[in-house]
Amino acid sequence: MEGEYLQLIVAAAPPGGGRSGFIIGRKVSPRAVDRNRIRRKLREALRELPASADRFDLVLRVKRGRTRVEQDAAATEAERLLARLVARADDDSNGATA
Repeated sequence: MEGEYLQLIVAAAPPGGGRSGFIIGRKVSPRAVDRNRIRRKLREALRELPASADRFDLVLRVKRGRTRVEQDAAATEAERLLARLVARADDDSNGATA
């Protein structure tokens, strides 16, 4: 899934549960303080996911995030993309059982 600030890469998780990772390059945000701030915000977005998201391995690749406004927008976009992923997965699982 692709957004203006993020790219969400999804794969099926092994039976032990899903993992998550972040890619935040120096070109995106040169200061480590800003990269860590983005990482904290993205981690918070992942914490709010329902348990059904454990079926996936997720990689969040940040494309833009130099300013605080862009960092906040990236976190909001992450929440939106992750909610869409979970909703789509729930629809697929409900459709297979019905």
